[in-house]
Amino acid sequence: MATTEEFKVSGGDVINTVKRIIAEGNARRIIIKSEAGNTLVEFPLTVGAIGALLAPVLAAVGAIAALVTKCTIVVERRDSKPEDIQA
Repeated sequence: MATTEEFKVSGGDVINTVKRIIAEGNARRIIIKSEAGNTLVEFPLTVGAIGALLAPVLAAVGAIAALVTKCTIVVERRDSKPEDIQA
């Protein structure tokens, strides 16, 4: 099960917000939407994705940040509680 959060940010804050979300380590997917609600980019995050693997994602986020003045970042997070397992 996953939860979602939304952050409304200006174009200049997009990269820093995405970096912070990735550093928290519990995000499964990040979606960046325009002011009108159109999806601009959507990317999944894997548990082991660090360093060079995130460079293309951050490059894409930087390009989007240069084009938009305001956007919404939707974050799908993994629940912190383990799933109930039945034998």
